[in-house]
Amino acid sequence: MSHLLDPVECARVAGADPELRERFTVVRGAVRRLVAERLGVRPAELGWRYGRHGKPEPAGAGPLRVSWSASGACAVLALAEGRPVGVDVEGLHDARTAERVAARWFPPEEARFVAECAEPAERAARFTVLWCRREACVKAYGGRLTQSFGVPVAGPSPVAVADPGGLGAGPARLCDVPVPGPFRAAVAALGDSPVHVNSQVWTAN
Repeated sequence: MSHLLDPVECARVAGADPELRERFTVVRGAVRRLVAERLGVRPAELGWRYGRHGKPEPAGAGPLRVSWSASGACAVLALAEGRPVGVDVEGLHDARTAERVAARWFPPEEARFVAECAEPAERAARFTVLWCRREACVKAYGGRLTQSFGVPVAGPSPVAVADPGGLGAGPARLCDVPVPGPFRAAVAALGDSPVHVNSQVWTAN
């Protein structure tokens, strides 16, 4: 899929180790193919514009908003019409690290929610879900991760974020997204209207 990438994308992995370069190429190539199919253009014709903190959006795409994330062998792409969107996928974090990070950065009730689990695997899973939600929220607002640490994202999915604090203005909706394997994922969309997730599995070939 390297023939689909633009010079900026190619430069990002110039000199990287082969495994990282291959993963980046497959993910960016897949994003180009899927977004181009939605827009009715050729993948190599897609251009990107970048937000204040580097969030990419397809140039000239009208109301279409895009976000993607990759972790290990899993990648997710979110497409939304007319509202900014963010998505994140993560492999399960180490339970000890998860508890320390949650205690340091998450709101107190979320740190307790992670720490109260007796089983390390469940602590890791709870933390990873909250981390994905937080990252998805950051991407939707186009902010920085540190701006999200005080924003509450816990609770049954979907979650309404009424006050995003320093991330930006206006509410958002968060939803967990089912993904295969030892991964967790979440998507966020700005605005107060519900988010309806239509999941599809795509395999690169």
